[in-house]
Formats: sequence, structure tokens, C-alpha cells
Amino acid sequence: MKILVISSYDEIWNAVRPEGELFIGLHHLGEDVTIMTEGHSPYADRFRSEGLKVIDFHPKHKFKREESAFIREQLLAGNYDILHLFNNKAIINGIRAAKGLPVKVVTYRGYTGNVHWYDPSAYLTHLNPRVDAITCVSEAVRESFEGQLFFDQSKAMLVHKGHDPAWYADIQPASLAEFDLPPEAIVVSMVANARKMKGLPYLLQAARQLSLDLPVYFLLIGRGMDTPEVRRELEQSPYGDRFRFAGFRKDDVLELVKACDISILPSIRGEGLSKVILEAMFLGKPVIMTNIGGNKGLAEPGKSGYVVPPGDAAALADALTELATDEGLRRRMGEAAKKHIAEHFGLEKSVRRQLEVYRKLLN
Repeated sequence: MKILVISSYDEIWNAVRPEGELFIGLHHLGEDVTIMTEGHSPYADRFRSEGLKVIDFHPKHKFKREESAFIREQLLAGNYDILHLFNNKAIINGIRAAKGLPVKVVTYRGYTGNVHWYDPSAYLTHLNPRVDAITCVSEAVRESFEGQLFFDQSKAMLVHKGHDPAWYADIQPASLAEFDLPPEAIVVSMVANARKMKGLPYLLQAARQLSLDLPVYFLLIGRGMDTPEVRRELEQSPYGDRFRFAGFRKDDVLELVKACDISILPSIRGEGLSKVILEAMFLGKPVIMTNIGGNKGLAEPGKSGYVVPPGDAAALADALTELATDEGLRRRMGEAAKKHIAEHFGLEKSVRRQLEVYRKLLN
């Protein structure tokens, strides 16, 4: 089977690793995989070192004849069976390039919402009749296609971006000295780039409901969370001095999460599959998440994680209180999280599932 993947790997290593290793895994199973991406990216070097062919190109525009023509030239020269497209620029150009060719066109969808049968722009991407399959990162993403009229719902297929426990085995906890925390601090990490869907306001509300006797501190990691609005909220909160802002961290996010005691993500919608929750669980951290569709199956409620309603500050506060007051519970839940996530969201399982999808298309 010959597979051409068009995706951007010009991001930080941890962000692209689950997707990149999926195709390295297919290569190890004997499939002929070529990656079209930015040739200078670190993961392009990783692909080359594993024996995959890399084409140094990624479309910079959605509608540029020369870019879709280049992709078509590669399709014609390579005689590919599968064309897998991972972002809108790749999808729009790839669909045009594949016109009239026998290659099977597969797109990727990583979050819920914003695809509607009545939106003409949707037919430039996933709802285009030329698309033979859509790999959905979670069941919630797959289900988001069920209500689309004039659409063959069997095209939407579940393929998790799995992780390998070995990636996390040697992660060492970072020093938190830069954040001026007291020795007794129980530190809760939240990793996110601030968007409304991430639910930060509900975490701030939950903190107001915590007992001041609990030595709970919050470490917010990511872009855009240290805003004037957040600062004003914290000035009025009895827990306002318990928040620390790490900002965007390129190289040590996992080390920071490893150093914390609890991981939380209070998202209210939109998540396809919460990578930061996956990572925290692989690191053996007790997690608090919301029961939005993208988190379905990530944890066994009460055993390998707390799963609370989205937008429910009181439920967040209750879960934080239970974990903060019971060190043994934190340890047991962290161990259960690590075991559960490795069993259900492992890389090898995802590789086999992706191969199954391709074979189904070709058969």
C-alpha cells in the first residue's frame, strides 16, 4: 500500500509526535509511507531517520493553482493508493489535486463543531464528495458528522492519536522554584492556550469555593491566560495569590506537569481528544476533566480521574478538595490513570486501527 500524507510538522515535538509516530508505525508494519511536509522541521528528520520518504513541501495557501498542481504531479509520479490530508490547506489543495485520479482521499478531523451541511465552505473540505473517508480523533468528532444531511455517515471513522508509554518513562519533574511556592503546596496544573472553550473562568470560580486552609496552588501553562481580566478576577478572589502563570513553554511542559500534584482541564466544549489530559495520565497524575464528548472514555469516573459537568464550578471545587485532602487518593488515582490510558489509548492500537481503515477503503 502506498500512502501520501500531507501535514504540517513544523510545531513543537510533543504536539506532532502522536501523529508522526502513527505513520512511522505504519511504515514499520511494511506500508510504503511518504510524508509531504516542511523539510526543515525536526520531525522531518525523524521521518527520514526511520526510512520514510519526505517531500519538502506544504501548501501555504488554500487556493493557489501552482500548489495543487505540485501535489498532483506527486500523485501521478508516485501512483499512491491513499492520500491523507491533515489541515484545511492540505485538504483543499489535495482534493483538487486528486480530481480524476484513482487515489482514495482521506481527511482528518481533530475537533468538534464548525462543519455544517448548509455551509458551502464545508464542501471544500470534509463534505466534498471526493473525500472517501474522514479519520476522527474521538467518538465525539465522529458523532458530529451524524447530523449532516446529504452525507454518507459511514465515511466518518474513529482513529485515536495514540501515545506510547515509553515517551513518558524518563520524564523528570521540573523544579518549580521560579514560581515561589511554599514547601507544603499542592500544585494543580492547567495546560491550555486561553480560549473560551477551555473554561478558565470556571476554574477561577472554583478556587473561590476552596477552603483557605488547603495549600492548593495553581500553575497555568500556556498562551493568553495572564490577561487583565483574569488579573482583576484574582484581585477580588481570596485565592488570588495562589495562581502562578508559566506562559508558553516550548521545551518543558511535560516536566512541569510531572512536578505538579494534580492536572485539570475545565473545557466546556470543542475538544476532539484532550492531548494534555492524555499526557498527564501517562505521567501518572490524577486528573480532573469535564464530561464533554471529546473526553469520552479518557477516564473511569472516580477511579482513574474525576469527570465533572462542564461549567460547574462547584463540582470542580469538590473534586479539587477531595484530591487535595487525600495524598493516598492522589497516588492511587494517578496509577489507575496511567494504566487505563496505556490500555485504551496506546500508539500500537491506533496504528492497527489506521491500517484497518485504509484496507477497508481499498477493499
